Amino acid sequence: MGVLDAVCVVYEDLPQPRAVPFTAIDKRPVEGGVSVTKLGLEGDHVCDPKHHGGVDQAVYVYSDAEAQRWSDELGRPLPAGWFGENFRVSGIPATDAVVGTRWQVGTALFEVTSPRTPCMSFQIWAREEHWVRRFAERGDTGTYLRVLEEGVVTAGDRIDIVHTPAHGVTIRDVFRSADADRLARLLDGEPTISAKLRPRLESALERLTR
Repeated sequence: MGVLDAVCVVYEDLPQPRAVPFTAIDKRPVEGGVSVTKLGLEGDHVCDPKHHGGVDQAVYVYSDAEAQRWSDELGRPLPAGWFGENFRVSGIPATDAVVGTRWQVGTALFEVTSPRTPCMSFQIWAREEHWVRRFAERGDTGTYLRVLEEGVVTAGDRIDIVHTPAHGVTIRDVFRSADADRLARLLDGEPTISAKLRPRLESALERLTR
C-alpha cells in the first residue's frame, strides 16, 4: 500500500523560448477532491499535446523517495509538483513499478504505462546544468498512468495495488531498454503496451539482438 501525498495541477503556463511557446510544467498541490477523467485531472492540461498528455499519459507520478534523492543532491527542497508531476506518492514504487500494474486511488483506477522522457522544457524549468542528461542517467523517471475507471482522488488517499503482471518488467527497464530478454518478455506478455510505446520497444529489441 502507498499514499497519495499530493495532487497537483497546473498553476500557470510559463513562457519558454521554444517552438511551443508555453509549458504547463509548473504544477502545485490542490486541496480537496479532484475529478479524474480519461485525459487526466480536472484543472490540469498540457501545452504540447504532440509530446505530452493523451489517454496513455493521463497522469504523471513521482515518488517522494526519488524526489528526496534529488533534493539532497541539489541542496534545495523540491516540493510536490516540482517535477511536473500530478501525483507525489510515498510507500509505493513509481519508476520501479511493473508495467501494467493497476492502482486503486480514491474512487479511480489507474494503470502504469510508460516512463517520462526528460525534455528541454524540464531543463529550463530546473535551472540546473545538464539537467536532462543527469536526469536520464539516474533513470528515476517516474511513471505515467492511464485511467481505467474515472473517479475522484484526494491528497492522503491510500494507493492499493490491485494487479501486478507476472512479467515483472518495470518502468525503469523500459526507460533503459538495455536488456533484450526483459524487453522481449514485456512485448510478449503485456497487452496494455501503448501504440506509441510498442514501436520504440520493438526498435530497441531489434538493436540489442542484431
